[in-house]
Amino acid sequence: MIAALALAVWLVLVFARHGFWLTRERDTRDLPPEPAHWPAVVAVVPARDEAAVIAESIASLIAQDYPGPFRVILVDDSSGDGTGDIARRLGAARLEVLTGLPLAAGWTGKLWAVRQGVEHAGDAPTYLWLTDADIAHAPDTLRMLVARAEAGSLALVSLMAKLRCETLAERMLIPAFVFFFQMLYPFGLVNRPTGLGGAAGGCMLVRRTALEAAGGIAAIRDALIDDCTLGALLKRQGRIWIGLTDRSRSIRHYDTFGSVAAMISRSAYAQLRYSPWLLAGTMLGLALMYLVPPIAAIFASGFTRLAGLAAWALMAIVFQPMLAFYRRSPLWGVALPAIAAFYAACTLLSAWQHVRGRGGMWKGRAQAAAGG
Repeated sequence: MIAALALAVWLVLVFARHGFWLTRERDTRDLPPEPAHWPAVVAVVPARDEAAVIAESIASLIAQDYPGPFRVILVDDSSGDGTGDIARRLGAARLEVLTGLPLAAGWTGKLWAVRQGVEHAGDAPTYLWLTDADIAHAPDTLRMLVARAEAGSLALVSLMAKLRCETLAERMLIPAFVFFFQMLYPFGLVNRPTGLGGAAGGCMLVRRTALEAAGGIAAIRDALIDDCTLGALLKRQGRIWIGLTDRSRSIRHYDTFGSVAAMISRSAYAQLRYSPWLLAGTMLGLALMYLVPPIAAIFASGFTRLAGLAAWALMAIVFQPMLAFYRRSPLWGVALPAIAAFYAACTLLSAWQHVRGRGGMWKGRAQAAAGG
């Protein structure tokens, strides 16, 4: 009975979850025409202790072949490793490096830095390109973003930056990170005129007037999952679009299982709104979806075994498009139950860190309030 329920859940996900697993929404498909006029854009990059990646990231922004007015504002958020100085040495006319103010109460560090950059940009730009310090962009990225935004009169265009996938930990866990993200925020649903809002924080082109109408960055000042929170906020102002890309790529290394676990646990409990009940329900749901099928397939018999095998096979099949996008072995599909178990453990770790007052830990800052 439980194995049949697990199979039913997977059938619903496959056929009634807006094709989240098909990886259809990409920046290379349905390309819009270039606009007759290229509006002004300002890129805002918050950075804290990013000496290892900042030169490559900022250089990729400076090298954009955008035909319209474009400049880059890097907000150095109290870095202790010379991040700002490394960027200044690039000596680009397009680049301005701001020394960030001390963190204000009630703000996460990243959003406080973003707010300062947005305010410094002023009213001149039509669009704000919010991008992270660990993302490198192909030279035509901004042209594509603006063309899509202008053609669709969009409030937000976001790209899911392609994450690094080289070490064993990355090969095992990173494609699943994007797979699970799309399960929660199906791109096809996000891109519809109404309904769910979402975004990927590594690359977001925001219409400035829409952001102002939504209350500005201050409206999401304490959000740990700031990208999806901003996406939901901006969808109330107009249509938004999100897609996969090879143009924007993460240059941050997750060389070990521990570093991947730290990345996941930083915001996993925030996704559950810090609710023990939602945590318990999530653990039960994950067990039903990912634990029951292999157990039934290996240890049960008869119909229960067939249902378990079918559910296990189905999850392995729907994982294939994402594995292909990351050019990983199809055999990782069979390992999805074990991968899901790792993510479940990271979610429990996230809750434990929250209770200990260490929630949302990033660059030495605990950015979520302690649990009671």
